[in-house]
Amino acid sequence: MTKAFQAFALFLLWTALQLSAPSVAASPADHRYNVGDQVPFFVNKVGPLNNPSETYEYYELPFCRPDPITRKKESLGEILNGDRLCNALYELKFREDKVGETLCQKKITIDEVAKFKQAIIDDFYFQMYFDDLPLWGFIGKAEEESWTLAGKGPKYYLFKHVQFDVLYNGNRVIEVHAFGDPNQAVDITEDVGIEVKFTYSVTWNATSTVYANRMRRYSRTSLLPMYRQVHWFSFINSVVIILLLMGLVTLLYMRHLKSDLKKYSNADEEEDKEVGWKCIHGDVFRHPPNSSLFFAVIGTGTQLLIMVCALFFLAFIGTLIPYSRGGLLNCLIMLYTLSSVIAGYSAASFHGQFADSGWERSVILAGILFSGPLFVTASILNIIAISYGATNALPLGSIIVIIIIFIFLVIPLLAFGGVIGYRLRSEFQVPSATKRYPREVQRFAWYRRTPCQMFIAGFVPFSAIVLQLHQVYASMWGFKIYALPGILFISFIVAIVVIAIVSIGLTYIQLSVEDHEWWWRSVLCGGSTAIFMFGYCIYFYVRSNMSGFMQLSFFIGYNACMCYALFLIFGAISFRASLLFVRHIYHAVKRE
Repeated sequence: MTKAFQAFALFLLWTALQLSAPSVAASPADHRYNVGDQVPFFVNKVGPLNNPSETYEYYELPFCRPDPITRKKESLGEILNGDRLCNALYELKFREDKVGETLCQKKITIDEVAKFKQAIIDDFYFQMYFDDLPLWGFIGKAEEESWTLAGKGPKYYLFKHVQFDVLYNGNRVIEVHAFGDPNQAVDITEDVGIEVKFTYSVTWNATSTVYANRMRRYSRTSLLPMYRQVHWFSFINSVVIILLLMGLVTLLYMRHLKSDLKKYSNADEEEDKEVGWKCIHGDVFRHPPNSSLFFAVIGTGTQLLIMVCALFFLAFIGTLIPYSRGGLLNCLIMLYTLSSVIAGYSAASFHGQFADSGWERSVILAGILFSGPLFVTASILNIIAISYGATNALPLGSIIVIIIIFIFLVIPLLAFGGVIGYRLRSEFQVPSATKRYPREVQRFAWYRRTPCQMFIAGFVPFSAIVLQLHQVYASMWGFKIYALPGILFISFIVAIVVIAIVSIGLTYIQLSVEDHEWWWRSVLCGGSTAIFMFGYCIYFYVRSNMSGFMQLSFFIGYNACMCYALFLIFGAISFRASLLFVRHIYHAVKRE
């Protein structure tokens, strides 16, 4: 009995040790593999190198394909990003080298040769994923200076052999590269059918790089000395502009403002009615025309501002990884949905300070002010993508999911925020009562009108962030991964500070000439920076190698949506800064 009990106790101890010991079996979930284990491998898409938006499914080209083709289940963000992962015939087993492994042998028809040739002419690349690591390679090459029997002309070669170089550390994959072997290529210059044997090789090598740092090579371009030099130059340029603006505001505006306050405080009734911003104290707090739309702009701009700040926060704590497949778009959808309550709250609370009814209209406008143009633009681009057969075309299921999210999450949260904002609204405190009839605004010279002020208010902040803006566009419309969120956040703060300072200065100038219609102008002046940004994106496209109607459509469409969002954000910031300034100066002046 004692021996049986001891044996049973040893069995329990052995079982406990086995359960508590870390698993060493192949597990794609924790990316640990044993020798000979199959490592997840997926092919994704192909496309021209110079057109990042024009991508097609991998098997749109007549590569060797499995039977059947199985699609990987993807998140909404991955689908929106244009990823279409499928299985492949490649078999890359952990730490097993392969040399000249046959993938397939197939007869390529004349039409298929023409497809491959056009892909080589357009400089097509392919993208694959190995253990969630992206890898790229080219389909073939063109030799422009080759001689043919008919005379001088280009020759086109299709790579029939792919070399995979994999680095590992222990039982984990660290790095992977793929490239077509130019020494094993087939000539497809002539439009004739050919027999091709596709092969691949796999080489495994050990490395000292730890698993936690395996993604660093994808952001290595962000750490080049020249790249850092440009970032520091941009940062110093922005700081200098801020200091100059603060000095200008201090010397010109604040000195004049203190002089005005002193004069108006000591002036008698007759002098008080002459000129200056105090003469319009009965009109300066009059709510603007189209007030429902105005409050919707402020509400939507506030929502988008909170969303951007939340994105930066997630990037700082490491939740949002720039090279995570579909991660950014998933976060954008989630944050936009949750922040809808902020748009409803801000629009309704502002509206409720001026009127007891009609706040529902402001909330409805806040709900469609950004999502409406975005939906129209995305629909047009989706039709274009469908006509091209590109991976950016959204399937019906994804469209239905987006509609469900908007109807059952965004709209209820927007309405909930509107109700809370209206019920918790505060009274709009003004230093003086608003007159019944508005004071007539005289016609000013061209340099005092809205277009000229918008140019000044937009150009100054734009000049402070233009260098950083170039890096952002290079990341969005190139193949560079932006991995410096701190520098981008500093540039965003710089833009906000400069916009606020310029807005306050222009508002003071406007009030000094007895123009009380500052509400809409402050929004337009603040948002004009986004107009300059959109103009720069056109310049960026012209200087790039992008071409084709589809790429142009996606570039213009999505940049227009992004700049429109920034217009609302900067407009809301500009108005709030101007409102604080106007309240301050009219509270400070002595009322009779």
